[in-house]
Amino acid sequence: MAILVTGGTGYIGSHTVVELIEKGKDVVIVDNLVNSSIDVIDYIKQITGKTVKFYNLDIRNEEALDKVFKENKITEVIHFAGLKAVPESVKKPLEYYDNNLTGTLVLLKVMRENDCKKIVFSSSATVYGNNGEIKYVETMERGKTTNPYGTTKSMIENILEDLYKSDNTWGIVILRYFNPIGAHSSGLIGDNPNGIPNNLMPYIQRVASGKLAELSVYGNDYETKDGTGVRDYIHVVDLAKGHLKAIEKLEKEENGLNIYNLGSGKGCSVLEIINTFESVNAIKVPYKIVERRAGDLPEYFADAQKAKKELNWETEKTLEDMCRDAWNFAKNH
Repeated sequence: MAILVTGGTGYIGSHTVVELIEKGKDVVIVDNLVNSSIDVIDYIKQITGKTVKFYNLDIRNEEALDKVFKENKITEVIHFAGLKAVPESVKKPLEYYDNNLTGTLVLLKVMRENDCKKIVFSSSATVYGNNGEIKYVETMERGKTTNPYGTTKSMIENILEDLYKSDNTWGIVILRYFNPIGAHSSGLIGDNPNGIPNNLMPYIQRVASGKLAELSVYGNDYETKDGTGVRDYIHVVDLAKGHLKAIEKLEKEENGLNIYNLGSGKGCSVLEIINTFESVNAIKVPYKIVERRAGDLPEYFADAQKAKKELNWETEKTLEDMCRDAWNFAKNH
């Protein structure tokens, strides 16, 4: 009996694998390494002392994926695999729809054929769109998404809901993330994207290390505490532990479909992140204010009370922890 983690060498996937192994779970990883490194498998072993079974494959390859299920007694799946860069999705919508939707459809088909009907899906706060409400609650309707990446997440949620309506023997947990940052305290695994980063913290790390001259802050004229965009930041280890709680829920219950926000429940501005990073790491992060980016919202954060009540999960790590661990990882890599 094992848990299959698709995209398990990626940023959130690798941290989740560590948490699963440290709780005594057997884990199998599939990943095509398009946005991660095979070195992560060795780092996971260094952290946990365990060798994790790994398959280098694209989940759109139905035959290869089916072989993974046949060779391993897969009882649950945590589904991370997918392209995730918002700006790139705007430039390459067809690639995003093909990769994210086709990959999920193939995975669900193979799961059904192998009588594996328990899945945790890696969704996103982007599915709320611009709803006008600042504090996002799971009962809000999915909004009009602002980019193809967010649209694929919303569409996959629709697919999972329709699947459950057609067959209520499935157990499905949808986790809507807010903004994960930070890294494992070992400094071995963290956010290290191939190519151009999509998120704020990798840019801060590159400026702090001298790889970039300065950070661009997109807009300081929002109606927020200091004029810069406000987001709900969550330590990646806290986020990974949320997946462990979701798996434990699926292990206890035969079926059901549940949706949870995973966030801290409060917002931090871009300048607060920069100032905290400089303070805890005693290093300067030069920045310049540039024009707002089209589609960026001024402020949003999570209502995470449902996850606290039903999963017994809440964030434990502080913004200082996030900034300290992120820089520790960056210095090692």
